[in-house]
Order: sequence, then structure tokens, then C-alpha cells
Amino acid sequence: MIVCCGEALIDMVRIKTSTSEEVFLPLPGGSPYNTAIAIGRLNVPVTFLGRFSSDFFGEILIKRLRANRVGDELVKRAVQNTSLAFVKLEKGKEPRYVFYTEGTANCSLSMEDLPPALPPETRCILFGSIAMTVEPIASSIEALILREGARKSADQMDGAPVLSFDPNIRSFLITDHNAYLRRFEKWIAASTIAKISSSDFKFLYPGLQPEQALQKVIAMGPRLAICTLATKGALALLRRNDGSVTRVSVPGISLPVVDTIGAGDAFHGALLAWLEMKGKMSRSALVNLSEADLYNALLFANKAAAIVCSRRGAEPPTRKEIQSLNVPEGKAAANKPTVKKAVPEKPKVGKPAAKKATNGKPKASKPAAKKATTKTAAAAPMKKSAAAKPAAAAPTKKSAAAQTTASAPARKTAVAKTAASAPARKTAATKTTASAPAKKSAAKTVVKKPAVKKRG
Repeated sequence: MIVCCGEALIDMVRIKTSTSEEVFLPLPGGSPYNTAIAIGRLNVPVTFLGRFSSDFFGEILIKRLRANRVGDELVKRAVQNTSLAFVKLEKGKEPRYVFYTEGTANCSLSMEDLPPALPPETRCILFGSIAMTVEPIASSIEALILREGARKSADQMDGAPVLSFDPNIRSFLITDHNAYLRRFEKWIAASTIAKISSSDFKFLYPGLQPEQALQKVIAMGPRLAICTLATKGALALLRRNDGSVTRVSVPGISLPVVDTIGAGDAFHGALLAWLEMKGKMSRSALVNLSEADLYNALLFANKAAAIVCSRRGAEPPTRKEIQSLNVPEGKAAANKPTVKKAVPEKPKVGKPAAKKATNGKPKASKPAAKKATTKTAAAAPMKKSAAAKPAAAAPTKKSAAAQTTASAPARKTAVAKTAASAPARKTAATKTTASAPAKKSAAKTVVKKPAVKKRG
């Protein structure tokens, strides 16, 4: 089971009516709350730990939890009002918020409100967001995660639950950057998983690129550090027991965007749900994730976030909706090589040096994967007269690309590179004369063939 703790509030979202009047629509929200809903919709056991008002907004929050299979046995009820967040949405921009949290029920969570022990089936605790910027709830949750993170058993690694942290920073709530950063790094050091957006990193470490900031975070203690990159997908670093770090990234998924409310929460919830569904929700299982497993977990989470962005408000998808969202296999495969760092082999230049041409025709027995220079592709093999003749005597109806294909080795990569290096509408004769004057007789022969230009 996953326990989500933090704020639960009402998002007052500004919308226009059919008569163009602007009104505020009350919607249940709060990052940990939205994440709990996302997990519940994926049929994974989850409960919420927090403090709800007994007012009618508090009732809305409780009903939504129950409607989405989220437990409320760890929720305390109080007479204080519900926290409110007024949201302004503008096309192409991040949502803007104004929070009313002082003296509210959820932000007043105290040490006395914490259960003496969590349910024995608890395998993960999720925390973070604006709850960690307001007292007394920030200190109460900090005490809870430090207490649960220190649990020991015969299995030293799996004695404690997985602790998953999402700062979900709202910078206008943080008055002292350095003070917050010190506490943030304390929470990071206690966490097993850290999920941080690129916009959060801009606030935390403004001088670092997202991947540099992620490397800084993984060195502080978490086993898995993830940076969400909006439309560019997500990047993850996994630190194993031997100290090695596995790097995996997934591409962005393109769907029509209505708004981005709850996208990061859906990503976080789907990631944790995937780990629980696959039996990977433990500290020992996490460090032993295969690269393919981590890629699939990130892709599953990315799909959930993309679906949320295609809807109004924080409405996370079901498992069936995520599974039915087909990502083009070619697009996913094109990004998979980032899982492993491949070091390209430098082309050998020793053997071709014996030929008079600067870059001669590569031997047919050599692997086509080796890079051919621009001169090699443009000049065509000119050492042997038999190779030059097809270029001179080729039918005038064929394009320069076809002529080059006739005279070059029949390898796909060589053809692709030749096409990239020579403009499609120019003749092979013009390209050859411009780039390879090594054989005068061959150049003259080609210049006498202007017939191809008639195709322009």
C-alpha cells in the first residue's frame, strides 16, 4: 500500500461561462491529494494521511477520495476552514496560483495528529509540495518520514518503506531560498525516490542544467532521481549498490493540451503504481531494476501525464486508458539508445591512404556503418575506370541519387549518407567537378553530360 501525505485543498479555477463571464470553479486538488487519486484510479492500494476541514469543501475532498478507491482512515477532521488555491490559466503558460493556507485545517497537521504507526502493509510513503513550506505541517511530515525511514529489520535494506519526494515548488511561498534549500537537501537525503521537474531545478539550482542538477541530487542519497522535462519527456538516474549509475530517458508524448494542472502528480502516481503492480516496490527491488523495466515505468508515467494534459483539471487516467494509448514504436525505439551510452568507433584512415584520391572508394568488405566523409560521397570512386563509366553513361532520365547508387557500394548507410551530402536536383557531374578534381579525364567526361539538368 502507498500512503500519500501533504496538502488537500480546493483549486478555484478561473473559467469563462457561455456568456463570457469569468467565474471560479471549485475543484478538489493539492499535489499529494491528486497523486493519491491517480494511484487509486490505477487500482493500486492507497490511503491519504492528512487533516481535513469539517466544512462543505472538506466533504467534497473526502467524497472524491472514496469515489476513487483512496482510503481515508488516516485523515483527521478539524473545525478550521479548507485551504484554497486560486488558479489562473493562460494559453502556453504554466498555471499561476494564489494560496490561502494560514490557519487552515490541512496546514495545521501537528505531531499529535500523526498515527503512532502506519499500517503494516505500507510499502511506500509519498510526501512533498507546498505542505513542506508551511508550518506546522512541514515539521510534522518531516518527523514522520525520518521516523519511518529509520525502521530496521532483519533485512536492513527493506526494513523501511520506500520514501518518494516531489517538492512541486511554488516559489512565491518560499521567502528564504537558502533556508528552504537546506531543508530540501535534508529531505532528499532521506528519500529513496526523488521526482523533480525542470522548473523546480531552475529555482533550486539556477546555475545548473537539469541533468547536472539531477546528478547532484542522486549523489545526496536517493536510489532513483527523476527529472520531468515537460514536452521533452523525462530523464532518470538509478544508483545501484555497487555505486554505478544507470541513465534512462523517455520521449515526450504529443497530445492536444487543454491545461497542465495535475500533470506532474499523475506522472508521480503512475510511476509508483507501476512499481507496486510489478512487485518492484521495495528498496532492494528498486536498485535492481533492469534498464528495460525503468524505461517502461517512465513511459507508463509519461502516458498518464500526457492524458491529464489533454483534459481540463487534474483528472488522471485509468489503467485501461494508459494501456490503450499507443506510442509509435519507431519514436520510442529512437530514444531507447539513451539507456546505454554507445561510444562511436572512429573511422580508420590507414588503408585508404594508399589511393591517390583524398577519400577513395571504401572496400566492399568494410562495414558500411563507418562514416564516409562528404568528399567520398560526392566524388564517387574515381580510381577505377569501370566505376566512373556508369556515372558518365547513365540514362539521362535518372536522378543524381540514382547515378550515385549505381556507382557506389550497395549498402543502405552509404546510400543514405550520399543522399544527405548531395542536393537531390543537382547532377552528379556538377558535384564531382566541385569536390574532386583528382582525375582530370574523369571530370571532363562528366562535364560533357548536361542532359540531367533538363529535369529541373
